[in-house]
Amino acid sequence: METRTLDHPLDTAPKARGSAQRYLQGLLDTADVRLNGQRPWDIRLLHPGVPERVLAQGSLGLGEAYMDGWWECDRLDQLFDRLLRARIDRHIHPWTLAWHHLRARWLNLQTERRAWQVGREHYDLGNDFYAAMLDSRMTYTCGFWQRARTLDEAQEHKLDLVCRKLGLEPGMRVLDIGCGWGSFMKFAAERYQVQCVGVTISAEQAALGRERCAGLPVEFRLTDYRSLNQRFDRIVSLGMFEHVGQKNHETYLDVARRCLVDDGLILLHTIGRNETGHGTDPWIHRYIFPNGELPTIAQIGRACENRFVVEDLHNFGADYDRTLMAWHANVEAAWPRFADTLGERFHRMWRYYLLMCAGAFRARDIQLWQWVLAKPGRPGVYQRLAS
Repeated sequence: METRTLDHPLDTAPKARGSAQRYLQGLLDTADVRLNGQRPWDIRLLHPGVPERVLAQGSLGLGEAYMDGWWECDRLDQLFDRLLRARIDRHIHPWTLAWHHLRARWLNLQTERRAWQVGREHYDLGNDFYAAMLDSRMTYTCGFWQRARTLDEAQEHKLDLVCRKLGLEPGMRVLDIGCGWGSFMKFAAERYQVQCVGVTISAEQAALGRERCAGLPVEFRLTDYRSLNQRFDRIVSLGMFEHVGQKNHETYLDVARRCLVDDGLILLHTIGRNETGHGTDPWIHRYIFPNGELPTIAQIGRACENRFVVEDLHNFGADYDRTLMAWHANVEAAWPRFADTLGERFHRMWRYYLLMCAGAFRARDIQLWQWVLAKPGRPGVYQRLAS
């Protein structure tokens, strides 16, 4: 009797595969995406099991199938822009997604012990790789592209925008929660003559950051934000709040409140989503940012109650699309240096991550906010910057 080897547990008989493909194509029609089409955003199937894998596992199956080389697309950013505008994800409900959301809802995935996981698995990936991907200051957050022509200019504009929103003056003490490689602290110390303390949960970031900021009044601490208990004139947090989780929003702001002088200011720069949910995309959770969770405006607003006055709220999420596309171009240009050590599966994973996120910001499915917060009773009127 002839036996048949299955390439994947979801590989089934041709009739079932055909039914799954027809059903998936019906969903994709709403986004004007074709299976085996010829346009840049169309999906080319390289393995017959892709439709069943996607219908059974949702976004996790789609991403893993791409990493495994089961399908191809010339412009992943355009694909995800179309899929998210058409809200295709609302029509696929695998049990794995339900379990992922329930787990995030009932468990605190961002405890002090778990908080270090993202540092080890994402930010400690390798300073050389991030230096190749990012701007010259190694700023791993959204650039501000108004009047900017290059990634370096966009990141410098963003850093200066933050300093001006905070009203930095020489001699101020500034706390940077989630300081990365110290791009903000180095910029603020050099341009505005302030003293900075930064905290990170990445040993690799702290080590390189100390080298890059040598000779400046800048201190790096390898610690969780919950251990902080000193007073500062200003507090900044760029791209860290996404790792806090909604179960810890109030704890985070309580820490910020106890560390801020009464007439101080906080700038909170975070990615956010439009609707309340739990956890993050299952593929992003498994391969990119473990335990992450995007907040909503309502969640941050509720956490601010009885703690802070919201002086300003600025959304420039569309600029993250351009930032991510610039990072992707840098990675592709530098890839020959990393191909042997990181491998092609990592290459496909990272391309998928950057271009999926670019498409999500382009579709306005996710946002980028800068909040300026002050303690109630702070004297004077906050002078809001238009841009």
